[in-house]
Amino acid sequence: MLRLPSGRLVRGRGLRNPLPTGPSPAYAVYLLGKRPPEVAWDSDWLRWPDFRLPSDRDRAATLLGEVWRRAAHERVEVACGGGRGRTGTALACIAVLDGVPPAEAVAFVRQHYDKHAVETPWQRRYVRRFDASPR
Repeated sequence: MLRLPSGRLVRGRGLRNPLPTGPSPAYAVYLLGKRPPEVAWDSDWLRWPDFRLPSDRDRAATLLGEVWRRAAHERVEVACGGGRGRTGTALACIAVLDGVPPAEAVAFVRQHYDKHAVETPWQRRYVRRFDASPR
């Protein structure tokens, strides 16, 4: 679980791991190269191959903005296969939306979510260049 500076909570997780105990999310974004299995809650799929970047960056910004907005009043999650690279990158972008400077967002997520989050140089660059403009 990542607590953003605003107090909003976003659950990051790896889909290869069992579903965590506790309440289910109201909304989730799944970051995978292929369509995820159906879930009982509202969700969106963002095509994002492992160790890469999202296939559609505008859609990524829109969906991550939706996660940030809904985190103000709902339980939300972002997940990929392992819960570190793509999920960490998405969480860092959401932190930028929450006001963390882009140059500090990866360190923020590594400190507060997973020390191995955001695995590749191009994922780190993507976060530094993430456009936090409203969508």
